[in-house]
Amino acid sequence: MRTAPNAIRSRLDRAGIILSGLCAVHCVLGVVLVGILGLGGETLLSPAIHRVGLALALVVGVISLGLGMKRHGRLGPMVIGGAGLALMATALAVGHGVAETVLTVIGVSLVAIAHVRNLHSRACC
Repeated sequence: MRTAPNAIRSRLDRAGIILSGLCAVHCVLGVVLVGILGLGGETLLSPAIHRVGLALALVVGVISLGLGMKRHGRLGPMVIGGAGLALMATALAVGHGVAETVLTVIGVSLVAIAHVRNLHSRACC
């Protein structure tokens, strides 16, 4: 039987995975819609959306991955998640375009992988 803190951490990891997927879809669709169709550039590529997404990823990642590391003692998910968050932050600095999309998609993929590993690490403890 899972305790309440474990259930919360599990939900946060699942939320992190879902948010990472939504971010990747947003980035790819944003580039396609703006680049090919010329639609929604101001809204889809707004820096505010990216800053809010990064802040949300930081909060969910630090809480979930940090608590997971405290529980199972494995540093791997935190390191992978930290690398992903760093790539996401770097993407904000490079401006709009292919480089931003590539950095963001790789970053959110790493964050999702970290959450998956965190979930699996917890299963053993």
